[in-house]
Amino acid sequence: MEPITIIGGGLAGTEAAWQIARAGLPVILYEMRPHRPSPAHHTAELAELVCSNSFGAKASDRATGLLHHELRALGSLIISTADRHQVPAGGALAVDRARFSRDLTQTLEAHPLITIRREELLHLPETGIVVLATGPLTSEALSTDLQRFTGLDYLSFFDAASPIVVGESINREVAFLASRYDRGEAAYLNCPFTAEEYQRFWQTLCEAEQVPLKDFERERAQFFEACLPVEELARRGVDTLRFGPLKPVGLRDPRTGERPYAVAQLRQEDRHGQLWNLVGFQTNLRWGEQQRVFRMIPGLEQAEFVRMGVMHRNTFLNAPKLLNATLQFRDRPTLLAAGQITGTEGYTAAVAGGWLAGTNAARLAQGLTPLVLPATTMAGALFHYISTAESKTFQPMPPNFGILPPLEQQVRQKALRYAAYRDRALRDLSTWATAMSLPLQPLKLDGCAPALVEAGA
Repeated sequence: MEPITIIGGGLAGTEAAWQIARAGLPVILYEMRPHRPSPAHHTAELAELVCSNSFGAKASDRATGLLHHELRALGSLIISTADRHQVPAGGALAVDRARFSRDLTQTLEAHPLITIRREELLHLPETGIVVLATGPLTSEALSTDLQRFTGLDYLSFFDAASPIVVGESINREVAFLASRYDRGEAAYLNCPFTAEEYQRFWQTLCEAEQVPLKDFERERAQFFEACLPVEELARRGVDTLRFGPLKPVGLRDPRTGERPYAVAQLRQEDRHGQLWNLVGFQTNLRWGEQQRVFRMIPGLEQAEFVRMGVMHRNTFLNAPKLLNATLQFRDRPTLLAAGQITGTEGYTAAVAGGWLAGTNAARLAQGLTPLVLPATTMAGALFHYISTAESKTFQPMPPNFGILPPLEQQVRQKALRYAAYRDRALRDLSTWATAMSLPLQPLKLDGCAPALVEAGA
């Protein structure tokens, strides 16, 4: 049997390759790194996490947490690997990013049905079953070919990543370990500001020098709100950061017993706590400016930076014009897309796309009908949205309860409403999987309402 081709070794491509091999079919995975580096990656590992080490909230009554649970039930390699390499992050599923990507790379390299080719594809293969999972940083040559194939311009936005500092360089006499409202383990280092410290920091941040955009980038510049550079957010007003990434609610400075005026948080990057990510500090400041400005944060006066923040342009397809909810191209059903190139936003959504595109690629090779996930599940709602949204105003969509169909009976209290969405999603996933003869993994939920997810339950 002719191998299925996957282009791109990120989260979506890695998951897709595993699902195809899991179905007993050969797959060739093309990844251009390290032969050709990207503007955002730092290693040659598969499934490298670029912007953050967090997959988002893990509680099952949160949108990303529900998607985690759906993917666990469906047998996702990425999520099971993330579970093994968790690091403390309060209510979030965060991982030791180096161990995580290394584990996945070794797993795929060892699989007898998976061949990894470290080379850049300049054109879409004209025959065979292909999964396009090149992400928002698709190479120029392949982008040009894809634009020729679709007849449409790419859409784009600017994305940014936060700096990472060495844990030993953080002043623990100032920064304190806690989670908001003492929920879960004490997982964040909190750097408390006084009003005077915050005012000086805010003023300096607003005046700091950014990396200039190229002319063609400036003409099309558009930031994605979920990854807005911290300096852009600060320029919206003196208190914007205090009601955003620097909000002090749910925290008390142990030195004073009082709530700080503002708080910068750092999240653990690795298992041993040697590296810490500045939460919400994605930035386009020049590297020298980043060190100057961010060392004004209390507790980071002597911070040693191991990775500076960067910004890059992300591109994505106008999916409502091009894709079905199966993630097949309408004009070429043997070509599928997965990951952020489809207009879904976030790591977990990319994994979900990889699962569906890989599963459907395998089904096409086996002569089976491609799957459409129930729209009442978070994964199904995402793919329904990107395939049916208004194409003229289409923008990347993260997992959220707003894209789910309304409940049959209205639930006013938000916590109960989200739990009801969760229970319906997992129940419908179980019913659907049984009808499709798909195995589901049993789930252990996090203590809220019951939901039966085993096939046939």
